[in-house]
Amino acid sequence: MGGRRPRTGHDWKLLAESCTALLERLPELVDEHVGQLAAYSPVYGQVLPHDQQWREAEAAMRIGITAISAPRDSPRRDLQHAEEVGRRRARQGLPLELVVHAYRCAGYLVWDALMESAAGRDPERLAVLVRCATMVWSAVDAQAATASQAYLATERELRRRTDEQLQALLDALLEGQEAPGLAARAAAGLDLPEHGAYAVVVLRAERHDARDGREGRDGREGRDGREGCGRPMLGAGLRFIWRMRADCEIGVVALDAGQGLDAVARLLDGRRAGPGGISPVVSGLGELGRARRWAELALRTCPPDARGVVRLDQRMPTALVVSEPDLAGRLVSDVFGSLLELEPGDRAVLIETLDMWLACEGSAGRAAGRLYCHRNTVFNRLRRLEQLTCRSLARPRDLIEMTLALDAYRLAGGHG
Repeated sequence: MGGRRPRTGHDWKLLAESCTALLERLPELVDEHVGQLAAYSPVYGQVLPHDQQWREAEAAMRIGITAISAPRDSPRRDLQHAEEVGRRRARQGLPLELVVHAYRCAGYLVWDALMESAAGRDPERLAVLVRCATMVWSAVDAQAATASQAYLATERELRRRTDEQLQALLDALLEGQEAPGLAARAAAGLDLPEHGAYAVVVLRAERHDARDGREGRDGREGRDGREGCGRPMLGAGLRFIWRMRADCEIGVVALDAGQGLDAVARLLDGRRAGPGGISPVVSGLGELGRARRWAELALRTCPPDARGVVRLDQRMPTALVVSEPDLAGRLVSDVFGSLLELEPGDRAVLIETLDMWLACEGSAGRAAGRLYCHRNTVFNRLRRLEQLTCRSLARPRDLIEMTLALDAYRLAGGHG
């Protein structure tokens, strides 16, 4: 086989003449092109006004036709223009499939017009055009590919900027900032109701690997399939939006009708997401700042060795203790003063007995079973505690002080 015949200078001359003649017909070609696009999809007209669409199509086709016969070493103005078009169409929101279709449609139209100009009248010119077919379609493919790459790059940048804007809105809400329309803008961007049931979860940073609780996606995320602050994540029917901080991870939970904090706690405990705190339910995005502070307070009620996730509404007494650390330290000293002077082992036994007795709702028998000792041993230890603290577990006020002092002692890592 002899291979393809190389294009001669004469071939390039005939191709250039054909392209120059075609430029004289450009207005009619643009009219036909715009009409074909409108027939293919009404989206073209929805994104671009007819006059603007016509002008941009005329410029693109003129540059494309000129590029066909340009010297091989000429700058690729057609590719530069395609890159600009790709960026512009991404910002305008025209689907990428329609951008590529427009290039293909224009390529077919130009090629058919070139062939028509030589068919039946100039066999030599027709033969040259046929030999140039591969080159022409390679140029069209390169233009479409360049526009696609520019489109995708611009789309990624737009998404990044959008996510950053949504993160800023969410952060402002979590910080409790007040600004006109802030909650409404966040609701629109996050695709969540402005008014509805929400809770906030705060997890310690060293445990943030437990974000498995975010697996799955809300159907509303599917419109662009990307992750990030701007899109709710689904877990056990609950929608979470997570924000990473240096020392913690914060999750906003959107609760549907019939869902409560029990479901949130079960999900996070099942994924071993703790230690963490869950706020009470608030009634809208505008209250996320308060909910975050409550969730942080709930987390502070967790002892240093805790691994679970706790709800503030179930830890109110302990929350009152941790919210005043100086007063909590004074409470421990006042209530457990003599107890703290004991040998560490002796002190630990008495503290454990009080803790278990409280956990068993004041049942010495149940506490004895968990402590693997006789119930009389439990009674003896409790009486000793009463003697050391000068308080009676039978008096409600004394019992409250003992309970709060025990919480403060635990939260301080077991040190008085």
